[in-house]
Amino acid sequence: MPETPSPFLPPPAEVLGARRIRLVEVPAARLTAEERRARDRVWAEMVLANPTLFDGPVVACAGTSWPRPGELHVFWTRVTYRHYALRHVTASAAPTASLSVSVLQPTDDGRLLVGRMSPTTAAPGRWQPPGGAVEPPPDGERLDLAALRRNAARELAEETGVTAGPGELAMWAVTRGRYGSVGVLFLAPPQPEAALRERFGALAPPERELVELAFVRSPADLPGLPGPHADYLAPVVRRFARLRPPG
Repeated sequence: MPETPSPFLPPPAEVLGARRIRLVEVPAARLTAEERRARDRVWAEMVLANPTLFDGPVVACAGTSWPRPGELHVFWTRVTYRHYALRHVTASAAPTASLSVSVLQPTDDGRLLVGRMSPTTAAPGRWQPPGGAVEPPPDGERLDLAALRRNAARELAEETGVTAGPGELAMWAVTRGRYGSVGVLFLAPPQPEAALRERFGALAPPERELVELAFVRSPADLPGLPGPHADYLAPVVRRFARLRPPG
């Protein structure tokens, strides 16, 4: 059975020792009528506060297991965004972990691009690498590492204007954060800061999910980013700084 983390006692964000990842689809958790009503009530309140929220299809993480060292199995299910409103329903024990992809876009001088989320997103003002929730594959297609790479490449292009082929993105790390959410991070080829800023500046402002870019070299740079940070940002930047070649 998948390990289902408690939504009430989320572990601190961490970088997992996963060298391989396998994704396994499982049926969605069955909700009681009371849970569905509470979820829909909370979702309606969220949409009232932020009308740009969209109840589109998304992949949720139903649990994880480690069949052997370094190999992580992620059990996933098809939901819509309103599923995460259950995080605010204290009477529900349904798993609410998400599955996301992010791209670490380095500069050619060894810094890392991070962006600040737009006020109209589900995480207004939050600093994080480019990325987002994983979309479920069409019926008959697999959700695997190649599909995650395609998701990541699309998120990078949509949020920063930087284009990278899925084959250019190397799996770099897997994180586990609040609610037991799993994030798969890919490393893109380095580019000059000026080129990254130029591509970001060419995006039409109304379409931007990120409203500001910054470039960080180590965790010491993070306090200079005002506002909330993704829970996995500090451990990821710490690992990036540790693994970055000298010079």
